[in-house]
Amino acid sequence: MHAAKLEHIRNEEILEAITGLKAESLIMSINACYRTLDFIDTQMMAQNIPPIANLVELANLSSMIGNILGAGLAENSNGLYQRNRPHAYPDLIPLNNAAVDLELKMSLEKNKPKGHLPKAGTYIAFRYVLADSQGNYTIGKENRGDTVWIWEVKVGKIREEDFSISNTAGDSGKTAVVKTAIHNAMPLVYFAPEFLPYKRTSNIYCGYN
Repeated sequence: MHAAKLEHIRNEEILEAITGLKAESLIMSINACYRTLDFIDTQMMAQNIPPIANLVELANLSSMIGNILGAGLAENSNGLYQRNRPHAYPDLIPLNNAAVDLELKMSLEKNKPKGHLPKAGTYIAFRYVLADSQGNYTIGKENRGDTVWIWEVKVGKIREEDFSISNTAGDSGKTAVVKTAIHNAMPLVYFAPEFLPYKRTSNIYCGYN
C-alpha cells in the first residue's frame, strides 16, 4: 500500500521539540501527499497522459511535492501552522508559541536540500525516491519509477554559514546547498529503509538500521 507508517518515525520527541509537530501530523501529511499525487496520476492516465513524475522536470516535481506537503503539514498541525503565500519565506507560519517559522525543503535521492539564497532558520527537509506504485524500488537513475516515495525526513536549525554557495555556469543564478556535514547532523525523524538510495553495504547510513 502506498502509505507512510508510524513505524517509520524516529526521534519523535525531537520532532516535537524543534517544530511542535507530533509524529501523527507528519505521517498524515505524507499520506495526504501520496493520495493527492495518486489522484492526479489516476486522472492523467485515464486520458492517456503519463504520470506526473514522467511529465515534468525533476526540479518542478520536487517543488510540487513540497507545496503539497506544506499544505498538508498546515492542515494536520492541530492549529500550529498556516501555509504562507507562494514563494514567501518561511513556508509555514506559526500560529502559537509552540510553533516556529518553518521552512520546508525537498530533494531527490541522495541530494542535499538547496535554495537560491542561504537563509538561516528552522528546516524540515524531505528526501524522496521514484519507485513503482507498489513500492518496488531499485537504486540507480536508470531504474527510477513514476511514483514518489519519501525515504527520509530531518529537522533542525540551519545558519547562513551552513550553506555552500555555487554560481556554476549554466545554473539559473546562485544555488545555496546545505553542507553535507550539517545535513548529516540534522536529527532524523522519519526513515523508510525500503527506499534507502544507498547501497546496503555502505556504512554511510549504518545508523539508520
